[in-house]
Amino acid sequence: MNIATLTILVPITGVIALLYAWTKARWINKQEVGTDLMAEISTAIAEGARAFLRQEYRVLIIFVIVVAALLAFANAGQANSSWMIAISFVVGAFCSALAGFIGMNVATKANVRTTNAARTSLGSALNVAFSGGLVMGLSVVGLGILGLGSLFIAYDSMTAWDISKVISVISGFSLGASSIALFARVGGGIYTKAADVGADLAGKVYEGIPEDDPRNPATIADNVGDNVGDVAGMGADLFESYVGSIIGTMVLGTAFLQLSEFQTAAFGELSPIVLPLVLAGAGILVSILGSFFVKVKEGGNPQHGLNVGEFGAAGFMAVLAYFIITWMLPESWVVGGSTITAMGVYYAVLIGLAAGTIIGLVTEYYTATGKGPVTGIANQSVTGAATNIIAGLGVGMYSTGIPTIVLALSIIGAFTFAGMYGIAIAAVGMLSVTGIQLAVDAYGPISDNAGGIAEMAKLPPEVRERTDKLDAVGNTTAAIGKGFAIGSAALTALGLFAAFMQQANVPNIDVANPTILAGLLIGAMLPYVFSAMAMGAVGRAAAEMIKEVGRQFAEIPGLREGTAKADHERCVEISTKAAIREMVLPGLLAVVVPVAIGFIDKSMLGGLLAGVTVSGVLFAIFQSNAGGAWDNAKKMIEGGIMVDGKKISKGSEAHKASVVGDTVGDPLKDTSGPSLNILIKLIAVVALVIAPLIA
Repeated sequence: MNIATLTILVPITGVIALLYAWTKARWINKQEVGTDLMAEISTAIAEGARAFLRQEYRVLIIFVIVVAALLAFANAGQANSSWMIAISFVVGAFCSALAGFIGMNVATKANVRTTNAARTSLGSALNVAFSGGLVMGLSVVGLGILGLGSLFIAYDSMTAWDISKVISVISGFSLGASSIALFARVGGGIYTKAADVGADLAGKVYEGIPEDDPRNPATIADNVGDNVGDVAGMGADLFESYVGSIIGTMVLGTAFLQLSEFQTAAFGELSPIVLPLVLAGAGILVSILGSFFVKVKEGGNPQHGLNVGEFGAAGFMAVLAYFIITWMLPESWVVGGSTITAMGVYYAVLIGLAAGTIIGLVTEYYTATGKGPVTGIANQSVTGAATNIIAGLGVGMYSTGIPTIVLALSIIGAFTFAGMYGIAIAAVGMLSVTGIQLAVDAYGPISDNAGGIAEMAKLPPEVRERTDKLDAVGNTTAAIGKGFAIGSAALTALGLFAAFMQQANVPNIDVANPTILAGLLIGAMLPYVFSAMAMGAVGRAAAEMIKEVGRQFAEIPGLREGTAKADHERCVEISTKAAIREMVLPGLLAVVVPVAIGFIDKSMLGGLLAGVTVSGVLFAIFQSNAGGAWDNAKKMIEGGIMVDGKKISKGSEAHKASVVGDTVGDPLKDTSGPSLNILIKLIAVVALVIAPLIA
């Protein structure tokens, strides 16, 4: 097999992923919806989610057209780039948006069918919920590898272009994906948390009714938010990491082009450039294989079934990667006075796989119900909201320690084994099983919606018990998924950072240089300003939502008694308009600042990348884990806990304090925190794209 045949096989694996996702989507559609009321609730959620995406994509189409035109103009006639980078940008944006649309559309169908399956058995419900998540996961990796692989084949066929120019033009694909990801994460996060905070405060605190009670006007908007924020948003986040890690590695692989070892290797000089594509393609097949092991019996633990599939896929990938790397790369080569081996590259991939798993498990410890950190917050709630919030802030700060050490050791280890290429390929290793990782993550919001539908449709208690069991596991998978997303963002950003330095001819980042130090400080500041914008947007939208819920209870006769219907559409409209209005400024901040700094001084831009990566990763871990811990502390109290010999449960003052803490944490864990993952990657991608213009 030659390199040309191998590159053709890469997009074929993307087609396989999409075909398998299509068969799963068809199977989900054939499942029973349930009662008429269940169908009515599900239709309202699906229509709300589609309405949001339609309005969001209208705004994004304008953004994509404007940026594509600017890219074409700026790169036209460039020796080491081309106006065709605009085509890569549009294709990347389209693939990211399409993956989000497919995943969210299927998720809104899977939620009610999960509820209906829970009327029969836990295993059936898990199968439907996981299948819905799998469609999201496989759509992301399928479209990502199909788009990248096809562009690589198309551009590589242009005889007038050298491989460095091919990779430079392909980097526009990552910029398109990053742009859509930022708006999807920020817009979806604002939507879901405006609705969630409104539903929590207006329902539980002010009106004394459950969050998912059909009398609560914000309930449908809250369930819509789970789909647009936690399904489409997370999908766009990992799509960006997935393609960014591959492109960063491809760029760094060009440093080996002139080495004699690669000239005589079985796959020639292109082998280190094509390797990340091949690993990603293999990861797709492994993710599909792992999905067959996700099963649970009635009375069993769904977490076990999900773990078998997810960790089993990672194990298969670890074995397969060995054969791929030793097959494609020469045994050893020397670059910059250092010797790199094929086994060193393999060890870097293993480091990436291990780091993602460890960070996810540490995140789960700090946010899981029943573990020490969350139990401590729940106990502190007895003395009021202030002590609950203080405890949650402490947990969030503590939780940055181990993940940061793991990332630091991973960076050192990967660099020791394979240089900067090793750091980038470690990110590819971490993200190689994104298909099943994202499936497990998207399973969570589907299960959450299923529980809400069971409550609103007034189904028997045993149905809600089954959906609650799925949802409880979903909280854990969501925590692990957030940790995985943060870890992958850090390694991907570092890989892109190294690629920028190579493309822009920046040999090193000397922090003693005042210009670079200034860039470092500006970069470290950006995550705080960005988070403030996101938090402020959620606060403003939530306040409007709370007023609307209060107005409906005051003005609609019989709503509190349950004899009249709430106006859910008005609450959906509030969240939609707020998300669209508020997502633009943070998005512009992430694009405009690196461009402005880059054209002032390319070394200063290098300092900015270092600052935003370090600050953003730590702040993202803090926000995501603090928010997750507050959320599960509230759930512990709702389930009943013993403090100083007294039982504390739902409706108590401690419960109200925990709701306040959860409300503070909601935008941290689902809006500003996850959005920082995209901020650090988008700024790195922007820097990489403009590198040929400032080199």
